[in-house]
Amino acid sequence: MGVKQSGRGGAQQKLLAFASLIVLVIGFSLASPNFFQVSNIMAILQATSVNGVLAVGVTLIIITGGIDLSIGTLMTFCAVMAGVVLTWAGMPLPLGVLTAIATGAVCGLFSGSLVARMKIPPFIATLGMMLVLKGLSLIVTGTKPIYFNDTPGFTLIAQGSIIGELIPAFPVPNGVLVLFLVAAVSAWILGRTVLGRYTFALGSNEEAVRLSGVNTDFWKIAIYTLAGGICGIAGLLIASRLNSAQPALGLGYELEAIAAVVIGGTSLAGGRGTILGTLIGALIMSVLTNGLRVLSVAPEWQTVVTGAIIIIAVYADQMRVRARK
Repeated sequence: MGVKQSGRGGAQQKLLAFASLIVLVIGFSLASPNFFQVSNIMAILQATSVNGVLAVGVTLIIITGGIDLSIGTLMTFCAVMAGVVLTWAGMPLPLGVLTAIATGAVCGLFSGSLVARMKIPPFIATLGMMLVLKGLSLIVTGTKPIYFNDTPGFTLIAQGSIIGELIPAFPVPNGVLVLFLVAAVSAWILGRTVLGRYTFALGSNEEAVRLSGVNTDFWKIAIYTLAGGICGIAGLLIASRLNSAQPALGLGYELEAIAAVVIGGTSLAGGRGTILGTLIGALIMSVLTNGLRVLSVAPEWQTVVTGAIIIIAVYADQMRVRARK
């Protein structure tokens, strides 16, 4: 499902990440008999579905050499807009789904335009978008959650289990299937389309691509737009899990998503990365969070560990970049 990275280091990074995932699973299983149970494994997969979809979206942007700090609050805003259409306006479920994805795509297009057309650094542009979207979510809802109790089938988007109906012993949530579908399509785009080739080219040497006559602004905006649409899917998943759109939710999700991307071998310097590596990184983050919770580690210490993992992952990425020079 991934695309080729430059050099042997990419494969080694994915192998190391996968080995780390196995070690974590074995370690937590030995530390607590409650960890490796079907219900807990399903909970881990359910949590990974949201963070994984966000991570897939931001992978595309990071490969270009950019960053997007607004993906967490964009996810929330998309959930809120789906709530407005489905609950307040009483529209059919498909229209709510399209609204969430379209909202994400439009916001991504705007962020991409700030970066590509107005030449605002991605960090600053998306930081501003993060605050704007957080404020809009609170304004639209009046700071109150929107519940989907009167929208038949909405909770099935993430919480239902098509596989579980066929094989009761493996009640894999639909949200996980959505994650794999998004990952498969994104990997195909990266590996088989013009957009994918330009995604890597922009991250490797944007100036050379521009001098070759390519409209780099157009392709960069297209990538941010696609990533925004993927965030809309994440918004649907988290709203379906909670059966509500929580306007204050979202902050912090971007950090876990970016950490998953870097752990999976995508370089913050751009030009290198795979969707498969990102999926492994997302699973590592979910297993770590769940395992610490099962072991009754205090939430504040869970935050400390997550922060330390992000620092270590970024440092390791910098070492890989230096080694290639």
